[in-house]
Amino acid sequence: MNGLVVAADGGNSKTDLVVADPGGAVLARVAGAGTHPVDEGVGATADGLVELTRRALARAGLAPDSPLRAGAFYLANVDLADERAAMTDALATRGLADRLVVENDTLAVLRAGSSAGWGIAVVSGAGINAVGRAADGRIERFLGLGPVTGDWGGGWAVAVAGIGAAVRAGDGRGPATSLRRLVRETFGADAEPVAVAVHRRELPVERVLGFGPVVFAAATAGDEVACGVVRRLGDEVVGYVEALSRRLGEPAVEVVLGGGALQAGNPVLDGWIRDRVAAVVPGAVVRVLDVPPVAGALAAALKLAGVDASTSRARAALRTVPTAAAT
Repeated sequence: MNGLVVAADGGNSKTDLVVADPGGAVLARVAGAGTHPVDEGVGATADGLVELTRRALARAGLAPDSPLRAGAFYLANVDLADERAAMTDALATRGLADRLVVENDTLAVLRAGSSAGWGIAVVSGAGINAVGRAADGRIERFLGLGPVTGDWGGGWAVAVAGIGAAVRAGDGRGPATSLRRLVRETFGADAEPVAVAVHRRELPVERVLGFGPVVFAAATAGDEVACGVVRRLGDEVVGYVEALSRRLGEPAVEVVLGGGALQAGNPVLDGWIRDRVAAVVPGAVVRVLDVPPVAGALAAALKLAGVDASTSRARAALRTVPTAAAT
């Protein structure tokens, strides 16, 4: 078992981590908190990843200090080159694995979902970001730092926009919408006190995020205001695709959509994105990621350990392993 590898897909809301054997078979899969090194510190984030790895090893029936040949950590909020270097150093200092790679989580989606190994990935989980890789290996990124870099999208943005639309419907600035009733049913209060609670950070993030799927369901049911919110998210996705296609110089490119909002199969969002991408990048092929994003991190870890056909092995392994329960 001296060829063990560890791989993690760290998002804003949770981290999905697997330990696998040299053939790519997943021995354990666990979930933990999201990765926020800017807010919580690089050291604290690294400690959390080490503890999650030890928990996975224990679940696999292995010693918590079992040697690991390679580790690949594809993490949200590790966006800049110096942030990736700092996280790599922190994990290396803790002796997590013989060889390490740290990248942004968008590349996990691209690696897991692209048949050619290059293209564009757009990720919309709690937040939103995108990345492009050219056929020659060149990578094009965005700063991805949230509103300060012009980003809008993800489950949090959709949820908050839905609550805001309910407030606007109540104060006369916006049209009537079922979202007003749905806010009351979801949170047990009218939109105005709910908005105050969000403003004061009195509601758990997970509870606010839980309103995102409600907005998507309202759009599917035909609520025009909810449709507007969902289509706005679609427009943001298309904007990433159009910009990256130009920057990569690739008019015919594979586009992989990942993250909870884009992998949920919402017909309003899916149809909007596909129609708009076809209009602005006619040669693009849009695919929704059909395996967990951690498959991309596992592929990178296996390759780092010298395993052939790493992506196909990782994809096959993660198709059959249940999603870990969050802790």
